[in-house]
Amino acid sequence: MNWYRFKRILLAVLIALNFSAAFSQNLTLDYTAYKISKEDKVDSSYINLLKPYRDSLNKQMDKVIGFATNTMYKKQPECALGNLLADCLKYMAAKKYNTTVDVGMVNFGGVRSYIAKGDVTVGKVFELMPFDNVLIIQKLRGDTLQLLLNKIAEKGGWPISGLTMQIKDGKAINIVIDGKPLDASTYYNVANSDYIANGGDECNMLKGVKQLNAGYIIRDAIIDYFTTFKDQGNPIESKTEKRITYAN
Repeated sequence: MNWYRFKRILLAVLIALNFSAAFSQNLTLDYTAYKISKEDKVDSSYINLLKPYRDSLNKQMDKVIGFATNTMYKKQPECALGNLLADCLKYMAAKKYNTTVDVGMVNFGGVRSYIAKGDVTVGKVFELMPFDNVLIIQKLRGDTLQLLLNKIAEKGGWPISGLTMQIKDGKAINIVIDGKPLDASTYYNVANSDYIANGGDECNMLKGVKQLNAGYIIRDAIIDYFTTFKDQGNPIESKTEKRITYAN
């Protein structure tokens, strides 16, 4: 992690702790705001104080959990990075909940970085998925899934695994799951984030639908998934497969 960024984060934590202590004792807290910049003079006493924490954090963040054979950026309606992450959610949800998963998906806005060719570290996964969203499963009836896919089509396409579809006039058409057309009355197990399942990103059609939720953070699922590649001696790689295309 960049030292300057680390200093800002830790300073914010220390300030928060001071506020917490003051309020817990019903004390009045006076403070002065200071702007931190790269030009500030280095205070060796603070460096020595924070060094054990910085070193411990860097050791965790710098741990290599895989090797990427190519650089992957996010892109709509489909991209190699998105396919990799959606495959991860589908696979890890099935493993975590010991059940079959028909579809895995990731909201496009939730992917916040890219994967560069070379060693992939824990820190890179934190940049890629900085939020503490939880990996959940919902059993969605086909007509509800259609509404969700329409919303995804309206937004230009999200990373998805387990189905193919086309976008036409902002709607999802020609949806195929496991080799069969989407059936409005069939139920499908869909791996997703709790954020989306609770109606985030305008996905209100999912609110109220029962969730399987074991508190498994998506970021941890990605780390576990990449580690599986490494343990098997395989690189981290992905490609586009025309999972989502625009209809002519």
